[in-house]
Amino acid sequence: MSRAAGLALLAAVVVAPGLARAQTAPPPQSAEERFRNLPPEKQEELRKRFRELQQLPPEERQKLRQNLDRLNRMPPSERAQVEDNFRRFRDMPPEERQQILERWRKFRDLPPERRAQLREQFFRVLRADPARRKQILENMRRWEQMTPDEREQARERFRERQEERRMRREERREKKEQRREKRIERLHSR
Repeated sequence: MSRAAGLALLAAVVVAPGLARAQTAPPPQSAEERFRNLPPEKQEELRKRFRELQQLPPEERQKLRQNLDRLNRMPPSERAQVEDNFRRFRDMPPEERQQILERWRKFRDLPPERRAQLREQFFRVLRADPARRKQILENMRRWEQMTPDEREQARERFRERQEERRMRREERREKKEQRREKRIERLHSR
């Protein structure tokens, strides 16, 4: 075999798989190429976010990197759910996003035990049957719309109702105990 034929054969063996892949799928784009293919307004938005990211303290940037790594390690279905939640958040009106962020900050600032309690309450609401969950969420909405005085009045009414229920339970328990004692007395008197 001549040297030229050998080189041609080697080239065919080495290059052919690459050509076959090139014909079946477009070559992956680099991040720079993907960025350049974005519309100018998206490019500017990304530049702005990059500048904001660079202004964060190193600890926060590290935390963001860890969160991104965690996102990248998620199973596809879980990651899709997280990304869907983010898209819905991003599509909210700015004032709603701000409210959610403020609530998140307040939650994050709570002691770990209180956060755990709230998480448990949240999951209890999620596990509730739909009618009960709807009622709970409606009560929460009404609570948020109340003034501090209205909330205190509601708390007082709630405490009063709890006390009334406790008293009725106690009365029922006492009556039940009295009936039981009478039955025992009758049994002994026979």
